[in-house]
Amino acid sequence: MRPTQAKDHLAVTPPPVPRLEAPSGSSPRQGRPGRTVAPAAHGARVPQGAVTAAFEPDTVDADVAAAVGHVLDRLLADRLSRAGVLDGLFARELAGRVARFTQDGGKRTRSQLLWWSMRACGGTDESTATAALSIGAALELLQTCALVHDDMMDGATLRRGRPAMHAEVRDRYSGVASPDRVTRFGEAAAVLAGDLALAWADDVVADSALDPRKATVVRRLWSDMRMEMVAGQFLDLQGQLTASRSLSHALRAACLKSALYSVGRPLVLGAAVAGADGRTMRALGAAGRRVGMAFQLRDDLDDVFGDPRSTGKSCGGDIREGKPTCLVALALARAEAKGDRPALEVLRRALDGEDATPDGLDEVREVLVRTGARAAVEAQIDRLSAQGLRHFDGARLDAGPQRRLRGLLTAATGSRAADSPPPRAHPASAAAPVAPGTPEAGR
Repeated sequence: MRPTQAKDHLAVTPPPVPRLEAPSGSSPRQGRPGRTVAPAAHGARVPQGAVTAAFEPDTVDADVAAAVGHVLDRLLADRLSRAGVLDGLFARELAGRVARFTQDGGKRTRSQLLWWSMRACGGTDESTATAALSIGAALELLQTCALVHDDMMDGATLRRGRPAMHAEVRDRYSGVASPDRVTRFGEAAAVLAGDLALAWADDVVADSALDPRKATVVRRLWSDMRMEMVAGQFLDLQGQLTASRSLSHALRAACLKSALYSVGRPLVLGAAVAGADGRTMRALGAAGRRVGMAFQLRDDLDDVFGDPRSTGKSCGGDIREGKPTCLVALALARAEAKGDRPALEVLRRALDGEDATPDGLDEVREVLVRTGARAAVEAQIDRLSAQGLRHFDGARLDAGPQRRLRGLLTAATGSRAADSPPPRAHPASAAAPVAPGTPEAGR
């Protein structure tokens, strides 16, 4: 290169990359249970940046959600401090939103399932309790990733009674550019927010102080769960694109996307943290798959019949998005079998987005009741719940925590409908309505 050519090139030195360490004066919010440094499990390392507060299991039992929240406070305070060192705008506009979303919403159901599974499987020492709470916090971050991405992909604007992440960012930048560009930016920011939450979750699991044997099992389960979630979400989206009305497709997507992730995997992760034997983990896995599937079927019902004040989201989102839920697939199959053309037309218009009005949703509700789909799904929820609890009762668990865990499993499938559910269908009319193709049926 000639000297004159060299002068034409921009000679900019890249800024130095800061070390992502929290300022020495930073401290997490106080006031929740926790004390000094947790003793590491035998053979386990305590990585730099790992959660270091120790927790007495009996104290955590009194309020598991608060203890998980305390761990999240410490963890997110560290991550936000490091984000601020990296870039203040990023810390405020993205990392801060991820932290607030994770801290301020949700019932901590998955982390509570993990905790009580750990306790029921004999987890009694402080190091095991601390590891369980850390992985419970990781589950909450993974839930943030799932919800933020799900809302963005579905175009849902409401979550937990507040604007969804992509809608919040879009509104924040309204007027800065054209509406299309701002909308696109909000969606892109939501993708990055979910990615950040997932990265933080993975870091927490990798840094959990477990002995090598437990760590290997936990990380394999975590890896499986992440892939299951992605596979289920893909099947869900592919079903919308292709207008799939296959019941087996809907069941498979629901099992992978929600049933395993919401109930099955948290139960088995808790057992793995406690070092449970294979028989116990298999029993809890079988229970979790069935109760988890019942949980998802309940969610399908609540999307159409639920009270937004309880669900935290608007009714009819699955219908408007043309999602091939088990409830709708069953209604279509029953209407086709009976030659009920008016019902088929109502469902077709709704799923194609041609009638998204409140009156149109009322017509869909009427069809779901008239075809017997609602009653059949209610009956299947009862069957799957009963099957799951039989597997659960067959596991060898400590009595006190077992009762608490059983209560959580029972509550997971409870209705949040705005009106009372219809009478249960007679077994002859609702026999095995969701059974074909489901991996949970008949086991």
